[in-house]
Amino acid sequence: MPHKTGKYLYDALRAAGFLVQFVQGKTFADYEADVLLRSGVERQFEVIGEALNQLADLDSATVSRIPEYQRIISFRNRLIHGYSFVDNRVVWDMLQNRLGVLREQAAGLLREIDPDYEKRRSDRG
Repeated sequence: MPHKTGKYLYDALRAAGFLVQFVQGKTFADYEADVLLRSGVERQFEVIGEALNQLADLDSATVSRIPEYQRIISFRNRLIHGYSFVDNRVVWDMLQNRLGVLREQAAGLLREIDPDYEKRRSDRG
């Protein structure tokens, strides 16, 4: 596996972690009412989609182990290029129902590439 494979997985996982922090304790109503929160959430989804897009170009065997990677990349493209048509309910659904699976998949792949990843992560606090 190319060295950058781990970097792209880490970038996606880090952005996913930020998403969890951003919406912790928030409701959909909070999300809809807060332009700063929506902007931050959309940006982190863009990072995830771009990381997976780069990973697809670099290491298709690894990215294909994330079953919905193509949908995630398409979602990123919609956020960036179709920003005026973004449905807040779709974004919220991604946060509530799909982000956890993506985090598990990316973390599992990262552990395979870098078995010491978890130890280094826990050392940082």
